[in-house]
Amino acid sequence: MERERIKGVGRRCLVLFAIILGLNSCREENPQIVEEEIAIVEPVIDEVYEFGFNLNNYFVKRDTVRAGDSFGEIMQRNKIGYPKIFQIAEKARDSFDIRKLQIGKPYTILCTNDSLQEPRCFIYQPNREEYIVLNFQDSIHAYTSRKPIKYVEKEISGTISSNISETLAKQGVSFVLAYKMSDIYAWTIDFTRLQKGDRFKVVYTDKYIDDSIYAGIDNIKSAVFEHKNEPFYAFEFETDSVKGLKDYFSEEANNLRRAFLKAPVEYKRISSRYNLRRRIAIYGNKIRPHKGTDFAAAIGTPIRATANGTVTKSSFTRGNGNYVKIRHNSTYETQYLHMKKQNVKVGQYVKQGDVIGWIGMTGNTSGPHVCYRFWKNGRQVDPFKEKLPEAEPISDSLKAKYLDYIVPLKQQLDHIEYAVELEEPSDNLITQVQ
Repeated sequence: MERERIKGVGRRCLVLFAIILGLNSCREENPQIVEEEIAIVEPVIDEVYEFGFNLNNYFVKRDTVRAGDSFGEIMQRNKIGYPKIFQIAEKARDSFDIRKLQIGKPYTILCTNDSLQEPRCFIYQPNREEYIVLNFQDSIHAYTSRKPIKYVEKEISGTISSNISETLAKQGVSFVLAYKMSDIYAWTIDFTRLQKGDRFKVVYTDKYIDDSIYAGIDNIKSAVFEHKNEPFYAFEFETDSVKGLKDYFSEEANNLRRAFLKAPVEYKRISSRYNLRRRIAIYGNKIRPHKGTDFAAAIGTPIRATANGTVTKSSFTRGNGNYVKIRHNSTYETQYLHMKKQNVKVGQYVKQGDVIGWIGMTGNTSGPHVCYRFWKNGRQVDPFKEKLPEAEPISDSLKAKYLDYIVPLKQQLDHIEYAVELEEPSDNLITQVQ
C-alpha cells in the first residue's frame, strides 16, 4: 500500500512538472502574456469641480445654517479655534459680513483629505446662483462668485378656458410666467377679468444653473395676447445700454407701462379694493371707508416701490403697523402698510421696483397683506381709476432701431400656432395644435 501511495504522489509530481514546463514554453513564445496577466488596472476617477475647486482633493462637508448658528459656532464645531476665526472674519470683512448668515441657507466646508479633516475653505450660498468663498488654506481671502448659468429660449401658446395659471399648468409651465405677463400687460389687460377664448403666444427664456439645475423663468422676450379678439403685442427692448434699462413696448413703439407699477407685490391677489362705502360686520355693519387697495400675499413677500421717489416716512403706528411713505413728485405719493419690516430709511431715494419692505401682519390687520395707498395732490384716490402718466417713451433716435429690431420677433410670434384645449368624452382636457 505504501508503494502504491508513493507511485500516486510521483504521478502527481510529473503532472505538475508538465504544467510548469508548458507555462515556461508560453512565456518564451509570447512573453507579453504573463505581463498582461499581472498588470494592475488603475481606476479612473472623474474630477468633480464645484465653486471652482476640485472636490476630489478635499473631504467635503455640506450643511445648512441652523437657528442659533453663527460663523464662529460653525467653525468651532469643525475644529477651528477662536483666534483663527477672528482672523478670518477680520480679513474677509471688506468682502463679506459673516453676521449675515441666514437660517436655512446651505454652506460647504472643504477639509483636508486625511484623517484630521482640517477645514480649509468655507463656502456660503445666499441663493442658488451666488456663492461666497472664505478661503483660508494659504492666505485668507474672500470673494463672491456665481455658478455658470445657461439660458434656453422657449415658446408657448395657449387658449384660456378658465384662467391663465391653469392654462399654463396644463402644459407644465410655472405660474410665474403668468405673473410676468400680468406685469407686462398690467395697464393694458386686466388678468382678473380674462374671457374664455382669449389666447396668447410667448417667447421666453428658462434659466439653468450648472447646465442641469432648473432655476426658473428668467424673462419674457416677446408676447402677443389676444383679448376680446384684439391682439396686444409686447416686445422687450433696451432703452439705455449704459444703465442696462429695459422695458416693454407695443407694435407701434408705445410704452406698455405707466410711471407707476400697478401693484407693489408679485404673486398676489387683491383681497380688498378702494371703497368709500365699505361696510364691516365686526363694526356693526357701519360704513368704514377703505382708501387703499389690499394685496394679499405670503408673509415675507417683497414689497416694491411702484415708482421712483424719496422716502418721507418709515415708521410704526398702531393702525398702520410698520409702513413706508414715498413722495414721487409734487403730485403723487404712495404708502405701504402692515409690513413685517421696512427696508428703507427716511430721505432715501428709491427706484421703481426696489424692495422697500416685506409683507407682514403688523397693525390692524386680520391676515398677511400690504395696504397700498395712493395720493394725488394730497388726497387719497383709487389708482386704478386715475389716468396716470405713462412711462418714458422710446426716444426719437431709438424708434427706428426698435421698429427694425421687432420685425423678426413679430415674425417668430406669428409663426407659433395657437394651442387650444379640447374636451374629450372622458371630460379630460388635452392640448392639441389647431
